[in-house]
Amino acid sequence: MKHLLPHGWPRPKGYSNGISVKSGRTIYLAGLIGWNEKEIIESDKLTDQFHKTLKNILAVLAEDGAGPEHITRMTWYITDKSEYLKNLKEIGAIYREVIGKNYPAMACVVVSALIEDKAKIEIETTAVIED
Repeated sequence: MKHLLPHGWPRPKGYSNGISVKSGRTIYLAGLIGWNEKEIIESDKLTDQFHKTLKNILAVLAEDGAGPEHITRMTWYITDKSEYLKNLKEIGAIYREVIGKNYPAMACVVVSALIEDKAKIEIETTAVIED
């Protein structure tokens, strides 16, 4: 896996501009949210939901033998930009605790709502297990 950084560009903080993979098995995850195995969202806090969402992502990846080091792309959908920005430091700490120092290509999109009323974040993930 190669992180793409054009000459002269500043190194992004917490993500990559692009990822290149020569070959391997690609895993596409649905948009996952921070609910438990009974589909119950246990907290209204964005940071708690974010933590659980990342744990859910790792659980699905593990079903195919993948881990956080295989993640190549994430798209985050959040419902409250100000809450996200207010908690950015804690969100970064949670990310590093759960995912480690793998920084895939990422986008963060503010949306008016998610399908699950209590959900504050939903994350789509792509991973590649290289040959």
